[in-house]
Amino acid sequence: MAQLSLFSAEARPVRRADLAGLLCGPGRIARFGSGTTARLSLQVADAGRARAVRAAAAATGVRLEATPADDGTVALRSAFRCDLVALAKAWAGSDAAGGAAAAADRKVVPDDFQLDGSLLRLWALAAGRADERGGYLLALDPLAPHTHRPLAAAAYRAGISPARVGGDDHPALRISGAARVRRLVDLVGPVPDPVPVGDWPRWWGRAS
Repeated sequence: MAQLSLFSAEARPVRRADLAGLLCGPGRIARFGSGTTARLSLQVADAGRARAVRAAAAATGVRLEATPADDGTVALRSAFRCDLVALAKAWAGSDAAGGAAAAADRKVVPDDFQLDGSLLRLWALAAGRADERGGYLLALDPLAPHTHRPLAAAAYRAGISPARVGGDDHPALRISGAARVRRLVDLVGPVPDPVPVGDWPRWWGRAS
């Protein structure tokens, strides 16, 4: 397992490019105006998860503003920033520029996309949960079904071969089986403080 640890979330400091982990789930990124700035936005299930995502983003130098909703969910979004343009271009279906065209960039998974521990940790922070059957679910974007297959392929290459579950309304990748769940636990690292232990990947009843 020593070689696998090279890809874990604790193997290196978090980088701004790791915010792509938020885009694997329901997160969105859009450019503005001439395409020289971009904004990251997503919605998370509760305030504790919002704190964890905001702390992870802050470690990359990106501040996310939080707006709670009546149903307990929290909307997070950054300001329009020049340093998010590279991420927006990597996840855009075209090199659109100018006004509405830039704001409506179609979210796609980059051709060379590889999942590692840091990306998976952010994905789990934003949109992961246990399924009460010994497996773990990583939510997908229901508005971007074209991203599901390449994300499943990236998960396969990362050694956590998933199954797509949940239908069109609540799609997710399910990681199950002792070896694959243990691999996921090794990759994502320990449970962040604001996140309940039950919401984090576990192996044989033990959190990472």
